[in-house]
Amino acid sequence: MKKLWSSLMMMTLSVGMLVGCGGTDTTTPAAGSSEPKQEAKKDEFPNKPITLTVSFKAGGGTDLGARILAPYLEKELGVPVVVENKPGAGGWTGYSELLRSKADGYTIGYVNTPGLITGYLNPTANRKENLDSFDYIANHVVDAGVIAVKADENRFSTIEELIEYAKKNKVTATTNGVGTGNHFVSLQLNGEFGTQINPVHMEGTGEAITAVMGGHVDILVAKVGEVVQPQKDGQIKVLAVTMNERVPQLPDVPTLKETVGEVENYSIRGIAAPKGIDPQVMEKLQSAFEKALKDPEHIKKMEEMGLNVAFYKGEDFKQLLKKEESTVLEYKSLIGW
Repeated sequence: MKKLWSSLMMMTLSVGMLVGCGGTDTTTPAAGSSEPKQEAKKDEFPNKPITLTVSFKAGGGTDLGARILAPYLEKELGVPVVVENKPGAGGWTGYSELLRSKADGYTIGYVNTPGLITGYLNPTANRKENLDSFDYIANHVVDAGVIAVKADENRFSTIEELIEYAKKNKVTATTNGVGTGNHFVSLQLNGEFGTQINPVHMEGTGEAITAVMGGHVDILVAKVGEVVQPQKDGQIKVLAVTMNERVPQLPDVPTLKETVGEVENYSIRGIAAPKGIDPQVMEKLQSAFEKALKDPEHIKKMEEMGLNVAFYKGEDFKQLLKKEESTVLEYKSLIGW
């Protein structure tokens, strides 16, 4: 009887221990355990902050657009979107770091043309990357180029007069560096109309505007957002927009297509990810970007800053970049590449 009672007690204790263990989460490692936590499922993306890189200094057009967009993305994604600046090497410091990041959707970044494209087409750069090195989420901005002169310029007051003058006389035009979009405007005009425009490379638009206003350079080549205020202040006169459609910030300024011929030049600013991102993650990112980019309040804020939203998703975005690449390839020999 004593032995039976002892056996029953042992069985009761064993059952109690099993019941107590039954309430423990077996998927959570014990304190101090080296067992790794289970990774979040793909359908839980995102569950932590997303880094949005800008490959240029804070305060520029790309940085400004990114910071305007971030709150709308946060609203759609439900997590913080942190803008990080990675300037250097014409954008390639940031692009290279983006490509080295894990393709999990938590590190994405802006890619800008033509700098992205000229950066790998330039033979002296010895880069192996190209447009196929990225997965494309969405385009954010298409920033049209403009051709302007000082406000009291008396040799030409229209784009037609400027083109005719430059066919017979050598003129100078500002650029923000070899192989940049502004540089290609001069090359395109020379190739299309036989003008004699010589580029003058400068550090930035502020320096370029000062040079044109002082009569040291004949033509200012810049972007829409950079000339709206100087024109309002009576410092310069914008003669043409280098896109096939007029822009809302300069509704009275004609396009090259309307006046002298179809020559397009613009800067593309969109968001890409490292190659190999999961399709489900990409779908969630693209959906969030589309809703954020198309938000009327976001569009209005961007336009107030001289930035025009142009949404292209995924493959359509890549094809937009391919078109830009073809333009660079067409004129790269004129740079000596």
